[in-house]
Formats: sequence, C-alpha cells, structure tokens
Amino acid sequence: MARRRLRSSTVVLGGMGVLAMAITSCGSEPDKRCADPSDLTSLPSYECDDSSGTGSYYYGGTVNGATVEGGSFDKSAVDRGGFGCSGSGGG
Repeated sequence: MARRRLRSSTVVLGGMGVLAMAITSCGSEPDKRCADPSDLTSLPSYECDDSSGTGSYYYGGTVNGATVEGGSFDKSAVDRGGFGCSGSGGG
C-alpha cells in the first residue's frame, strides 16, 4: 500500500489555522454576565445595559444555580488565557 504525501499547501494552510487560533484565543474577551454586586445573583442583561439597572458585569466564572462564582467584577483581574498566552489573573 503506497503512502500518500500531503501537499505543501495543505500543510501550510493547516499551520496557518493553528496560528490564527492561537492569536485570537489570546486576545479574546472574557465571558461576561450581569450580576447583583451585593449578593452575586445572576440578573438579566438589561439590568447592566440600562443606566437605571441594578447590576454590574461579572467577568469570567460560571453561574451556579442563581448565583455567579469564580470570576470578578474587575475585567482586568480575569485572565482569559489561551494557547500561547501568559499573564496572571485573579478574582
């Protein structure tokens, strides 16, 4: 059975895809959700978008039941990470 060789263009395009994924994953924004700062209750997004709303954006983390956890209200404290990224985060 003869081995099939990949064309150089296929290899180059595959490598470009990996590079593009690494670059975009490093610079992407952290997940955000609307939450009440006093008790971390998850709120509908209009509570953060409306100037009269009671919520603030909570970055990173997850929703556990009706509350958010594992993230921060400070966007700069959340490290998105990704392939090839470095930095520190906290929450």
